[in-house]
Amino acid sequence: MSGLVELAGPIAGLLLILVLLYVIYYIGANPLRRLPHRADAELRAEHLLQTQLTPEEYHQLTSQGYLRVQSPSRPQRTYLIPRYRGLVRVYEQGRSVMRLCVGPVEAVPDADVVLMHKLMIEGNEEEYLKTANVF
Repeated sequence: MSGLVELAGPIAGLLLILVLLYVIYYIGANPLRRLPHRADAELRAEHLLQTQLTPEEYHQLTSQGYLRVQSPSRPQRTYLIPRYRGLVRVYEQGRSVMRLCVGPVEAVPDADVVLMHKLMIEGNEEEYLKTANVF
């Protein structure tokens, strides 16, 4: 029993150190500390998106919640890219044929994701489809 009492002090000290290390890590990884930088990134991404879309495309995106992108290789195919994170819906002759999941590995602003989808579809549709998870 006295051996346990003797170990209690060092074990408590070790636990305290572990808790302190966790708190330091958590504060360092806390996304709220990066909030001002995130807001700046969102504003820059939104500005870039607005400069890359036609006024009609930007209006459609902001008013309807999606951007319609015509397939460059299949005239009957249309992609609906959501304004905020979600699956890209694919229509052929007005009928839903699939939903696609393609996204960045790192967290990026939603406006950058919309632009990424548009540029990938228009630039290399076949590679875009190979990259996507299809549902």
